[in-house]
Amino acid sequence: TRTVPGELKWAASPSEGGWEEVSIMDEKNIPIRTYQVCNVLEPNQNNWLRTDWIPRSGAQRVYVEVKFTLRDCNSLPGVTGTCKETFNLYYHESNEDRESYIKESSFIKVDTVAADESFTQVDVGDRIMKLNTEVRDVKVTTRKGFYLAFQDVGACIALVSVRVFYKTCPLTVRNLATFPDTITGADTSSLVEVRGSCVNQSEEREEPKMYCGADGEWLVPIGGCLCNPGYEERGGACKACRAGFYKAKSTDPGCAKCPPHSHSLRDGATICDCHAGFFRADTDPPSMACTQPPSAPQQLISVVNETSVVLEWTPPHRLGGRSDTNFPRPGAGGGSVSSSQFCAPCGSDVLFSPGQIGLMTTRVVVSELRAHTHYTFIVHARNGVSQASGAGAAQSVSVSVTTNQAAPSPVSSIQATDVTRHSLSLSWQQPDRPNGVILEYEVKFYEKDQRERSYRIMRTFSRSVDVTGLNPLTVYVFHVRARTAAGYGEFSTPFEFSTNSDPFPLIGEGVNSAFLLLSVSGVGILLLISPYTPIDLLVKIYVDPFTYEDPDQAIHEFAKEIDVSSIHIEKVIGMGEFGEVCSGRLRVQGKREIYVAIKSLKAGYSDKQRRDFLSEASIMGQFDHPNIIRLEGVVTRCKPLMIITEYMENGSLDAFLRKHDGQFTVIQLVGMLRGIASGMKYLSDMNYVHRDLAARNILVNSNLVCKVSDFGLSRVLEDDPEATGTYLSPGGKIPIRWTAPEAIAYRKFTTASDVWSYGIVMWEVVSYGERPYWDMNNQDVIKAIEEGYRLPAPMDCPVVLHQLMLDCWERDRAERPTFSQILNMLDKLIRNPGTLRRTGGERYLQCTKAKTEISTSKVAITCTSTHIHIHIVLTPTPASL
Repeated sequence: TRTVPGELKWAASPSEGGWEEVSIMDEKNIPIRTYQVCNVLEPNQNNWLRTDWIPRSGAQRVYVEVKFTLRDCNSLPGVTGTCKETFNLYYHESNEDRESYIKESSFIKVDTVAADESFTQVDVGDRIMKLNTEVRDVKVTTRKGFYLAFQDVGACIALVSVRVFYKTCPLTVRNLATFPDTITGADTSSLVEVRGSCVNQSEEREEPKMYCGADGEWLVPIGGCLCNPGYEERGGACKACRAGFYKAKSTDPGCAKCPPHSHSLRDGATICDCHAGFFRADTDPPSMACTQPPSAPQQLISVVNETSVVLEWTPPHRLGGRSDTNFPRPGAGGGSVSSSQFCAPCGSDVLFSPGQIGLMTTRVVVSELRAHTHYTFIVHARNGVSQASGAGAAQSVSVSVTTNQAAPSPVSSIQATDVTRHSLSLSWQQPDRPNGVILEYEVKFYEKDQRERSYRIMRTFSRSVDVTGLNPLTVYVFHVRARTAAGYGEFSTPFEFSTNSDPFPLIGEGVNSAFLLLSVSGVGILLLISPYTPIDLLVKIYVDPFTYEDPDQAIHEFAKEIDVSSIHIEKVIGMGEFGEVCSGRLRVQGKREIYVAIKSLKAGYSDKQRRDFLSEASIMGQFDHPNIIRLEGVVTRCKPLMIITEYMENGSLDAFLRKHDGQFTVIQLVGMLRGIASGMKYLSDMNYVHRDLAARNILVNSNLVCKVSDFGLSRVLEDDPEATGTYLSPGGKIPIRWTAPEAIAYRKFTTASDVWSYGIVMWEVVSYGERPYWDMNNQDVIKAIEEGYRLPAPMDCPVVLHQLMLDCWERDRAERPTFSQILNMLDKLIRNPGTLRRTGGERYLQCTKAKTEISTSKVAITCTSTHIHIHIVLTPTPASL
């Protein structure tokens, strides 16, 4: 009541002569409204004072604090029996504030309130007031609000203030769970169960709960939350791990510093990315340092013992920081010494001891090899990250040996024909491994009942023999072995045959089961083993046609000559470096007619022009891949000279993309990039360096298949050192904006420089044929690249694609990905298209803190670790800028 600025106007009964509203000054000389009554001289007082309607506001138990003064009855003369020193507190619950009068019977008594301190008239004169404070609690749970009432039964009392309140357990955060402001229960002993909600960037470990006590205090919390991966608890909230730190799992205690050879560039990392050249296996925990594949095994030595080879080596010099280095496959391949037969993988009959795969030792014995055969053994060193890094042959060492002459293997099958009473004819196949020239065969046989106590020997130069002088109806056991210059091999397993009782022979493919028994150890029939078939495993390597003195020799070796009568030219579609480019049809006898592109060499050409013209066909003729332009053939026996290739309906990729700007999905664009990468991987596997990879040199067919073309570029830079901005081809200067820095500065063209060019092609594709570096001149491009500038992500470019571009543009060519790695990356993106949804807009806003759109300009912004590069081209300059 102390906060009410005007009159209280509570209901009093009786309206006169009972409670009176009076203004007084409190101890701070501030006016307040009070209610007083002092009818102590009259007996049987029943004076009621009722408050206004008080809304419950969700409270279930309210507290009434009453401050009052009370006069001591002893200080009042002549009031014996009528003066009281207490008053009564009542309450009444109600849904609405409609009750204008006091209905005593509807009120429920709370308590009789007595004063701890009373005053006398002398006290008042001395201005000493004895103020009493009493608190009572009331359970209010059935209506929206309630009234309080004070009953005077004959006291001299003044109500100085009445404060009504309820208790809550305040808003709090415990164990990373937020518990809201909670009203206490209805009973003094009740506990209100409250379920907490996890703070931002956290998840439940166990359902968070606390109990709100009647006194407004929270009891001990149960359960709680854990910060999400990438976040840790700081100050009762989950804060992102700072750059250079990470948190992999919610159960981890907090952010940890990135392990060696790894880093995190952004806040909130759940794992640290490995530095370039370092890797993490799938089974490695995030807390493990990034490691490298091992170097190659060292000092591989071999010892040949007839048809066995002992291989020993020492462990790699560099284990890559891991302890799981193994030698997973000491592979081998062999071929005949006396022929030009290619090496082929060893068959399953070759034995490796202790094994061939996953060796943890540095020694292996290889046996059951062929005699007098050349073998190459390759020992690979691998660890847990070899596969992740794409490391293969670089971590291997090989040795070549030739096995010695050895005795032949046993004969595996014997057949008997022309069986009579006293003779039969035997024949057999050459041993699976003759191990040299078979000089003769030896046949040992005896009666089965004799059990080799008495046997006979026959020798023959052929693979058959007629055995005579046998007894009728007798079972004989036969063994056959072969001899080479190295000696006899082992006898074959026993084969049993029975002579006949009939004087006439059984002629045919053999004898029936009543007379002929073929068995190995007495059981079953032995089948002939199919001969060994070698497999060509050699990788095709590109041959430079310029190494031939006679260019015609190269063209006829790598390209097919086509009869000019098979070609029907329909229209001119462009001009090439050496002459016209036409489209037409090619019909070769026995094949269906196909559409082709025809390049012709214009009249008046020089010998050099002729050689350069045909060299492109000699190069194309060596390639066979779905993403490389296919050479159909050449015409060299009449004029004009022609190169015939497959026809690509949609022409060059850059013009095609500009024509269809914005019409393809990201997946379609990635599919185009994958085709180009697949073709370039094929070329790099053949050790061919393209040197002029650009969207203008990619052709597109009607099915949107992209194929690499234009193999006629000169392979050297112009000797003039002043021409650092360009290099020359027969067609003139080619812009350096597709060329790697080392190729410009040092004329160092490698597959890695082709990878740089591929990154530019990626940028062209995603930007729908935009010119790289826009209108910057060559010198500005060279300078910008030298200073670390790289092309920014085109509009709506997925972050992963731009990152792949940046990887291709690494200054150190050894840090650039291979085409095999690029192809694997694109395949993963195609299999997981969700990774392509995030574009780079947010990344650039973080760098620039602003976003500017100027319709008539081009704005390029890129960020490195230390600089922000901004390049603006305004053509024309907007008047409003």
